[in-house]
Amino acid sequence: MNWTAALTGLGLMLGAAAPLAATAADLPDLAGREIVVVTENAYPPLQFLDKAGTPIGWEYDMMAEVAKRLNATVKYETISWDAMIPAVSEGQFDMGMTGITIRDDRKEKVDFSDAYMRSEMLMMVRGDEARFTDAASFAANPELLMAAQPGTTPFYVGVYDVLDGNEENARIVKFETFGAGLEALKVGDVDLVLSDSTAALAYVNGSNGSLKLIGDPLGAEDFGFIFPKGSDLVAPINAAIASMKAEKAFDALNQKWFVDYVMED
Repeated sequence: MNWTAALTGLGLMLGAAAPLAATAADLPDLAGREIVVVTENAYPPLQFLDKAGTPIGWEYDMMAEVAKRLNATVKYETISWDAMIPAVSEGQFDMGMTGITIRDDRKEKVDFSDAYMRSEMLMMVRGDEARFTDAASFAANPELLMAAQPGTTPFYVGVYDVLDGNEENARIVKFETFGAGLEALKVGDVDLVLSDSTAALAYVNGSNGSLKLIGDPLGAEDFGFIFPKGSDLVAPINAAIASMKAEKAFDALNQKWFVDYVMED
């Protein structure tokens, strides 16, 4: 499969499904309100640190545009993934962003924005991998190991869609961050990393052939921002997302981060 071409087919932006929306000029005015956004800075190319330690990424650029449209300011804080949803739920932050899959169980704890991105789960392996070619052949070889970050969508897809549904399966090597699991793949400590297309395509395109994608996508997921339950920010953020979709304002972000940007090693 031509994965670069498939990027367009994945429907990364949900513009086709966008409702009729107001233009940017008609959006709510937050009168300079500060929005405290918490993120992980560990999920390229959505948000991460460059070699100089500067936080950059697709979501940072999107939030800058949202803030501009709503006349708001943004302050960023960082937290680990496993603490993010509880912290936002408790009201420690106004909003969370880190490519968070919209799921019903999470909606019990936090409110979600409308989806701003749709991505598919892909299988990432070393460039010279020849022992398996898809989920079934990986599952059939008991010597093969998978890296996963507990509590994330790739973890659950690996457990239930690739392996046997046992979350304690010894073939799943758990890591605290996505980056640690990817490094384990590169050095041969594990044999597979599952990732949504946003991260996988960026890493493979910038790997000079040391990484590749195999098999068919394992399913689609929609990403949204999270808020404390009942937050008054949900409606204006949704309005900004809808206006950006209607005006195709995501096209430049996609070109910059999913096509032109090359991940630093």
